[in-house]
Amino acid sequence: MLKAEIFVYLKKSISDPPGIAVLNSLKSLGFENVEKVRMGKYIVVYLNENDIEKAKEEVKLMCEKLLCNPVMEEYKFNISEE
Repeated sequence: MLKAEIFVYLKKSISDPPGIAVLNSLKSLGFENVEKVRMGKYIVVYLNENDIEKAKEEVKLMCEKLLCNPVMEEYKFNISEE
């Protein structure tokens, strides 16, 4: 079994209101060194697959077809043995 950890995040050119809200909240709590916050999604998918290359291709298709909106978001993923 393989585990895919998928990170989906807004493109740098897209405004991130939740990230701005968290930044402001952190600063109000006294964390003055925080310069920028970007929010995103973390998704874990367990695959009944042993071939890492096949798993990479399958996860890429999952991201392109459902998990990521390519107009606004980018993604990256890591695959490891579970």
